Amino acid sequence: MKLGVLCSGGKDSLFACWRAMQKEEVVCLITVVPANPESYMFHTPNVRLAALQAEAAALPLVEVESGGVEEKELDDLRRAIEIARERHGIEGIVTGAILSVYQATRVQRICHDLGLWCFNPLWHADQEAYMQSLIEEGFAVIVAGVYSAPFDERWLGRRIDAAAVAELKAMAAKYRITLTGEGGEIETFVTDAPFFKRLIEVREASSEYRNYNGTYRIEKAVLVPK
Repeated sequence: MKLGVLCSGGKDSLFACWRAMQKEEVVCLITVVPANPESYMFHTPNVRLAALQAEAAALPLVEVESGGVEEKELDDLRRAIEIARERHGIEGIVTGAILSVYQATRVQRICHDLGLWCFNPLWHADQEAYMQSLIEEGFAVIVAGVYSAPFDERWLGRRIDAAAVAELKAMAAKYRITLTGEGGEIETFVTDAPFFKRLIEVREASSEYRNYNGTYRIEKAVLVPK
């Protein structure tokens, strides 16, 4: 089955892509770029660099702009999926949803209307096991944004490694946040994955942080050999 992957640039969508590749044929990535940084549906930090990830993976990218208006942005998602079906013959959609019923049900509704399969390989996955799999299976993930206590500025641009996961686990237990950031506490960006032909090297970046709210903005990144 030919699948298109909804790709934000973050760990969940690209890990879901990797899982989908082990079962079916992934033929494209699909990215919606919201004008609203507080989009209800879509990840926003460094989302335009999904194009570089698509290039690293040697996959075509369908990219659609969105005003990011609640519910109306679903029309933009539908348009992106329709373009992917027309250009690449997709028969299904892959999402990185873990816990968000808001996101999952809306994508499922669009897929149902268009007669497409909706595959959510991370849905209700064990969060600790998933985070360990990210590291063990060769994903290089950095924190692209933090949006809640107790995350401080040092998390911006930090690599998600074993030490980071251990710290996240302790924080999740103490502060009742999700280990994966699915509650919107953190956003991430993937610089390498098992299916990337080349890796992404961040050359220039800047951070903005205030009151447990910050963004790691990648200003220049290039593809380099593995």
